[in-house]
Amino acid sequence: MLSSTPHLAPVTADNFDAVCAVRVHPRQEHLVSPVVKSLAEAYVHGEAAWPRAVVAGGEVVGFVMAFMDIVWDPARDVRERRSGIWRLNIDAGHQGKGYGRFAVGAVVEELRRRGADRAYVTWHPGEDGPQPFYLGLGFSLTGESSGGQAVGVLPLS
Repeated sequence: MLSSTPHLAPVTADNFDAVCAVRVHPRQEHLVSPVVKSLAEAYVHGEAAWPRAVVAGGEVVGFVMAFMDIVWDPARDVRERRSGIWRLNIDAGHQGKGYGRFAVGAVVEELRRRGADRAYVTWHPGEDGPQPFYLGLGFSLTGESSGGQAVGVLPLS
């Protein structure tokens, strides 16, 4: 359960080092890119990226980055725009406390606020992967794959 009331905060000069210090459990490192790569991607894809620190009790406990209204696959019709979870990193010392669930819920609420009707997420399948976590939050497999990752969708209506 949540040990303190969490919130999402923009990544700023004041919390940058703490955000970059977020490290997932070693057995998960092959499943998710480090935060610093996410921040570089956010810089390069600024029009679509929504990076946020997950903060609880005044401490950065994780990082989440959403993507907003982008075309998932360039071969698809440009009218099919998607939004969702791009990256989720909860620090190893803070896992199992509900912060990941909170972060996904906060992104889902932001997507609803922006008018999205579905939220997407991708994950690497396999042992120690997040599939049970995302399915437990209501995401379902689409049957698609993106870069070798499974694609999940959550209806927001």
